[in-house]
Parts: sequence; structure tokens; C-alpha cells
Amino acid sequence: MIILGLNAYHPDSSACIIVDGVLIAAIEEERLKRIKHWSGFPALSIEYCLKEANCTLDEVSIVAVNQDKTSNLFKKINYGVQNLNDINFLLKKFTQKSRGYSVRDDLKNHFKPNSEPNIKYVEHHLSHLASSFYPSPFKEASLVSIDGFGDFASTAWGVGRSNTITMHNKIYFPHSLGIFYQAITQWLGFNNYGDEYKIMGLAPYGTLKSRHLLEAVVKKHSKGEFKLNLEFFRHHKLKLDMQWSDTSPTFPTLFNKRLEDLIGPRRMPEEELTDYHLDIACATQSIYEEIFFHILNYVGTLSPNKNLCLSGGCAMNSSANGKIYKNTNFQNVYVQPAAGDAGGAIGAAFEALNKIKGSMQRFEMKHAYWGPSFSNEDIEKTLINKLKIYEYKNEFSIEQLSTDKIISKVTKDLINGKVIGWFQGRMEWGPRALGNRSILCDPRRSDMKNILNSKIKRRESFRPFAPSVLLEEAHNWFEKRDDVPFMMKVFKVIEAKQKLLPAITHVDGSGRLQTVEQKSNPKYYNLIKKFSEHTGVPLLLNTSFNENEPVVCSPEEALKCFLRTKMDTIVLENWIIRRRE
Repeated sequence: MIILGLNAYHPDSSACIIVDGVLIAAIEEERLKRIKHWSGFPALSIEYCLKEANCTLDEVSIVAVNQDKTSNLFKKINYGVQNLNDINFLLKKFTQKSRGYSVRDDLKNHFKPNSEPNIKYVEHHLSHLASSFYPSPFKEASLVSIDGFGDFASTAWGVGRSNTITMHNKIYFPHSLGIFYQAITQWLGFNNYGDEYKIMGLAPYGTLKSRHLLEAVVKKHSKGEFKLNLEFFRHHKLKLDMQWSDTSPTFPTLFNKRLEDLIGPRRMPEEELTDYHLDIACATQSIYEEIFFHILNYVGTLSPNKNLCLSGGCAMNSSANGKIYKNTNFQNVYVQPAAGDAGGAIGAAFEALNKIKGSMQRFEMKHAYWGPSFSNEDIEKTLINKLKIYEYKNEFSIEQLSTDKIISKVTKDLINGKVIGWFQGRMEWGPRALGNRSILCDPRRSDMKNILNSKIKRRESFRPFAPSVLLEEAHNWFEKRDDVPFMMKVFKVIEAKQKLLPAITHVDGSGRLQTVEQKSNPKYYNLIKKFSEHTGVPLLLNTSFNENEPVVCSPEEALKCFLRTKMDTIVLENWIIRRRE
């Protein structure tokens, strides 16, 4: 049985394909369209998935979509009745998203199937819960999904057992922890979709002096619930012009003047960040965490199990995720590498499969390498046709070497302070670079953040860089409780080690680590191990292979990034290109 899962007409549009209960491929459309968080019909992603599964659309048993406009219908009607003054707004809101969007029509137009596709629509948050539970190692777990909105809800929780998910409760429109965080992100002058991670980076620089101001904006209620103080928001009153079709998603301002009266005028993007802005970021993260743990602690009372699966865009808040063990009774936490909306494609696919099969259909996702790969022959063609390799002999040394020799050369370059583009194997699923589309550096250098930002990334100086650490050595360097293969949790760097790792230790002494297992990624593991043999430090600084764009997918994109930046070395499978000094 072949299941095609889709996140369509929504930010981070994506596709995945499952054959007989096994995930074969998964990819976000942004990597192929080269537009960050691209939203629309993921035609290129579907094409890739069908190719990887060696099938046509006619051979697909079910197309599962992670939204269902008929879900939560009673709640929508009830809200409309209670808010009759807003009825015209509501009619526009709940019709505009479906107007002109048709998975069936787009499948027919793009892929010309001979028969009608069998489409199953799966409610947004059920898809999220399924996306974290079915690939997890747990047979039973508490499940929590938190995001902006999807199918009229912002939050959902329940319990997963075997092949069944039981939903216990939801938080409905207009209340949303994701909207709270996004609104303050906008107030701080970060207006692009997905900029919330910048607030996580800013928060440790601030204090809680201004927290009392934001405490009026969102409040806890009983049994894990919370509510926004809607006096400070506008998303529930106005027809917001959200661009989600064939584009990078855009959002209008979510807060109103009352919020500016409370905490001051919004910061413009070109304005300097002040101590007060840092304090607001710190307060925002603190209040988010308070409500986050309020939800988790209530959910923990619904089942005796101590396992937790997190999903939704807010599950990308790795700072909060790293504090779960200290603030709840959960003993094991799983977060899928594409925890946000892209991951809903996997959740919809597995939920549809379980409903059809009626028996356990799941697998444990131990790695995130589900995207395209390229052979040495593919890369050589790119070097000849795109780089025109023979025209650059005076600028670069270009060699095809064994893996062992490449690892030896790259280790020396790292020790000498070089910046390395590392491209190998299948591209990562989800937003994190995990050793296959990464830029690597020596974590011991105190100047490495500035070198990276000036040479390649050109991003805000307050944003930290992440470490990749050998799995068996991680406990010697971080105060961690479990493995972190997908870089979804922040843990403290052991105090005695912090001075040894200035390039990856954040201002609060933490790091968003990735644990690297030999079985999952032997080439990357062996590079870190070789670096450790020479330096005594079993980890590398790892950041995504890109420059203000989606993570590179193809050798051509990697080469273009290498050529337009000041990266020193690029490795493309067994090809190594180094700038001549």
C-alpha cells in the first residue's frame, strides 16, 4: 500500500511517501522552489517522492492531506453565533483559505492520472499528533501539539496507544500560544514568517524586569487551558491579508495599539536593539515556558505513562524543550525533526494508513535523512558544466579522494580555522542541518562566530551556533538526559567545558546540540571522531549550508553558495574543493 502525505496551501508545504508502512522519502517544497517556507501546492515535492518510490500517482492508494475544513465545525458556528458583529469577518476567514485551492484539481493538472485520486483529509492537529507519535519509539505516550492555528484550533492534546490516538482537548480560535509569540516577535521588529527563533536567541541576553507587563497579555486557566487577552490583538477582528498561495507566506501585524500602549512602540527592523528589547524577549520566552509547562503538567495527569511526543510549530522552541525534564514528570521526550507544519504530511499519511489497516502501522524515525542524494558522477557533471572546473585551476585545488583522505584534509582545515561546506548523502528533513547539508567549523575558537557571520551567514550577531557531538561523549560535555539526534533541545554545556567551546556556548551557558550516532551517519561521525583524536574535543560547530536562503539541496546550489561567499573548503561526497591561499 502506497500513501502520499501532503502539507498543501500552508507554510512549509511538503510531501512524503510511505510504502507498506515504511517511510521512503520526505521533503519540503522550499528546498526545491528555493523560497523560504514556501506555501502552496507541493508539486515538485510530490514528483520527488513518486520518483523515490518508483511509482506513479495512479499507483498511490491514498493521498492524505493534513487539513480538514469540516473539522471543528460546531466550534466555528458557535463562535460565529456568540460574535455576531464579526460574522462577515468569519465568513470571509473560513472561505478564503479554501477558495481556489483544490488538491484534487492540482493533482490532475500536474500529474495527469488515469483515475481519480483517493483523497483523505485529516484534521490539522490530529496530523501533528500522529506525526510525532507514529515515528516515535513509544508504544504509549502523551501527545501535545501547539502552533498558531490549523482547522480553527491552536493546541491539542491526547494519548497515543498502539495504532490509536485519543484526543482529549483542544484550544480553539482565537486563543493561541503561537500567535502570542509571533505577535511579540513582530513587535520586536522581526517580521518574516518563522522569525520566532530569533527571540529564542535574544532571550538569554535580557532580564525579567519587564515580565509583569506581558503577564496581562496571556493567562493560564484550569486543566491546562489558557486564554489571550484579546484587547491586545487584532487577528480575531480584521480580515488579515495572509499570502499563502505559491509564495513565501506573509502575515500582517497581529497586535494592536493597545499592546504598544502597554509595552511601548514597536521596534523598526533597522533600529538598534536596546536592553529593553532584550528584556521583552526574555519575558516572552519566560511566559511561553510557564504556559507550556502548565499544559504539559496537566496532560501528564491523563495517563500513567511518562513518555511525551511534541509537535506543532511551537515544538521547535528548543530552549523550552530542554527544560521539560526539570519542570514536568515526563522521563522521555520525542520531537520529530519536522515538528512544524511540514511534518503534518507524515502525520496525515500514517493516520490515514492506520485507519485503513486497522492494525499497528508505524516505524521509528532515528534519522532525518529523507531527501535527495547525488552520486560522485552527478557531482562531476555539475563541476564541469556549472562550475566549469578547468577555468578555476588557479583559484582552487579540486580533487576526488577517498573518504578517509577527505576526512584527514578537512580535519586539518578545521583545526586551522577554515570554514567547511559539507555536502553528503540524503538531504535532511526538517529545518535543521544535521551533517549532510552543513557548514562546519572549530568550536574552540572564540572568533568563529564573527568569522562565520562575516564570511557566510551575514546574520544577527546574537544568534548562537549549534554543536554536533559524538553520542557516546555527549554526557561529558552537556548536562543532558537523552539523545538529541534532531537538534530539538537546548541543554547546558557543563560549566568546566564552557571556556573550551566559546563558539557554540550561548551567553547563558547552553547549546542546542545534536548527538551523532555512527550507525545513522558514519561519514559525519568519523569526521568528528578524527577531529576529537587531534584536539580532544569530540564535537564540531554545525550550522546550515545556506546564505539567507533555504538549505541547499543540490550540488549546484552548494557550489553557488560556496562561490558567492568566503567559505574556504567545500566537500561534495568524494570531491573536495579548496581555495588556494
